[in-house]
Amino acid sequence: MRLERAGTMARPYKVFTPAKASVQTGAEQTNLYTSSLRGKRVGMVVNQTSMIRQTHVVDSLLALGITIKTIFAPEHGFRGTASAGEKIGNGRDPKSGVSIVSLYGKNYKPAAAQLDSLDVVVFDIQDVGARFYTYISTLHYVMEACAEAKKPLVVLDRPNPNGHYVDGPVLDPAFKSFVGMHPIPVVHGLTVGELARMINGEKWLAGGVQCSLTVVPVKGYTHATPYTLPVAPSPNLPNRQAVLLYPSLCFFEGTNVSLGRGTDTQFQVIGSPTYPSGPYTFTPVDKPGAVNPPNKGKLCYGYDLTKIDAQKLGLSLKYLLDFYQKTPDKETFFLKTNFIDKLAGTDQLRKQVIAGVPEKAIRQSWEPALSRYKQLRKTYLLYL
Repeated sequence: MRLERAGTMARPYKVFTPAKASVQTGAEQTNLYTSSLRGKRVGMVVNQTSMIRQTHVVDSLLALGITIKTIFAPEHGFRGTASAGEKIGNGRDPKSGVSIVSLYGKNYKPAAAQLDSLDVVVFDIQDVGARFYTYISTLHYVMEACAEAKKPLVVLDRPNPNGHYVDGPVLDPAFKSFVGMHPIPVVHGLTVGELARMINGEKWLAGGVQCSLTVVPVKGYTHATPYTLPVAPSPNLPNRQAVLLYPSLCFFEGTNVSLGRGTDTQFQVIGSPTYPSGPYTFTPVDKPGAVNPPNKGKLCYGYDLTKIDAQKLGLSLKYLLDFYQKTPDKETFFLKTNFIDKLAGTDQLRKQVIAGVPEKAIRQSWEPALSRYKQLRKTYLLYL
């Protein structure tokens, strides 16, 4: 694992293989948006993925004379080193000197007072295309705050590495949470910019408000374009394989099964101390970005998925169904909190797994909502 340094802070995230040179993110195309930022007080919603090649977008814009007053940091923090769910505090970036406001923990949404001193807000965070990945929830609250404060929002768009398909149950609003805020399927097939357009257009913000939104689109990208993220989007999605497996494996976050947090193969292995069979074993331990991981210190039995064709797999339920069917104590398989319901956006999936419903029938139950969403999606697409 390569350690990138910013100031005196080491960032334990991997740098992936560079993306195709023909694809240019919104952030890279500074000629399209810097003129609208000059002379204004700018707030930046960014993290470690907000790069223009080898330079952070904050540093790039400061070098171009843009006045950045505030950095708003999402889950995992500005430099991306915090564990999932870990509360992030406010502070100051040691490199740029810009103040940092956390948007994770108690303060999901920028307060009106935090926007008073700003003229415009810029959102530039790499998403992975799954509804339960919380950066799009941060996007929602930032849009809402900007709408209420009448501050324009500029989204610097980035490709969706899982943008080549749409799948999964559509969220029932009764199960709305920070890991699922919109009536969209688990794999929504939208970039952040396209989703922002949908949130605005469908009036999903509180009170039906709409923000003044500008999307700087990706150049040279279609939803069929294979895209490897230049920087790991969070500590526990360390490579392309993990990103592609994430939509299928994240359901296990609502169970007693380990997803490899606390190993070097996060979201690429699955296992449990009580699973009766499986050719692979691992033992989770404390790691940067994975403090007190599930099943810490316990030998877990299961599967190594590092070599399977994850792109071809798409969104699969076979591993979830297999582990439930073979677990000796089904009463403790799903967490007592029923967190699986928030991840799925419905309690139907949990009940279907318990009832032994086959995957084909489970998929059929996602209709007609899934087909309706696919039709709605067409309205907001910026890319083929």
